[in-house]
Amino acid sequence: MTRQMYQKILVTGGAGFIGGYVVDELVQRGYSVVILDNLSSGSLKYVNPQADFIHGDVRNREDVRKAFLKGIDAVIHIAGQASIKLSFMDPYNDLETNTLGTVNIIQACIEHGIERLLYASSMTIYGTPKVVPTTEDSPIAPVSYYAVTKYAGERYVHIAPNHPGLKKPLNVTSLRMFNVYGARQSLSNPYQGVLAIFIGRVLRNEPIIIHSDGEQSRDFVYVTDVARAWADTLENPDTIGQVMNVGAGKPISVNKLCDLVLNVFGKSRNDFPVQYAPAQPGDIRHSIADITRIQNILNWSPQVDMEEHGIRATVEWARQQSA
Repeated sequence: MTRQMYQKILVTGGAGFIGGYVVDELVQRGYSVVILDNLSSGSLKYVNPQADFIHGDVRNREDVRKAFLKGIDAVIHIAGQASIKLSFMDPYNDLETNTLGTVNIIQACIEHGIERLLYASSMTIYGTPKVVPTTEDSPIAPVSYYAVTKYAGERYVHIAPNHPGLKKPLNVTSLRMFNVYGARQSLSNPYQGVLAIFIGRVLRNEPIIIHSDGEQSRDFVYVTDVARAWADTLENPDTIGQVMNVGAGKPISVNKLCDLVLNVFGKSRNDFPVQYAPAQPGDIRHSIADITRIQNILNWSPQVDMEEHGIRATVEWARQQSA
């Protein structure tokens, strides 16, 4: 199976933060792209003009059918509800979007004889791992509704190739993404991206709020590196059937992240307010990816170092937006 077998790719959530970059990468590589997005968190502002955009929802089977009637060859399924906090506030919507929406995509792949499906899974499914960095073979122990729905979707995807009604073999891969950051991430959405939240608060001159003691660590990976991983996965048949972590493979504490952001703005805790609040439900203490598998299969590794370039590039973009 080679790249030439795929010409038109459906990207669900292709108007969103991660999906938008994936679409850009695919267009740059010469693919024809169809986007299905309900714009609940995405924006038409960042929709690639060369893509075919459909305003629709993965929860709606008719919307999904319209997208598949575009003659697509492969699917990258990124659309979903991505907030742990919102999953506790509205678990039904979380389940309907992340799990049942994924089932709708799988059913459409089966009905239309699609041979390739890539799924956006999440590092949250590991819960609080006993070993960090965490490999893909580590125990799954979700501690949030969001993580449960993402893992359920992942299992549906990887069981789908055994479906008795397949017209053609369905080749699947899941990418378990860690903390993706970068330009175009919402600076005002309090439920997405801790880095973007911190930057937005500094720009608005609002105190940075750190939940727990700030010593919890995260694995931040730049969004262009993530987009490259998605496109490389699509093109490499060795990824079929695999589940792969996508992260930087190095930890940064939330306290350090706060200080790095303030430093880029020419500030520090001495002249900018930083407040601490209780930990939030579903918070994970330490989350770092072991990226050995994706390195071995794809020869992929992150190119954007957060401390050297990633934060600065994101802040520069954010400043332009606020201006």
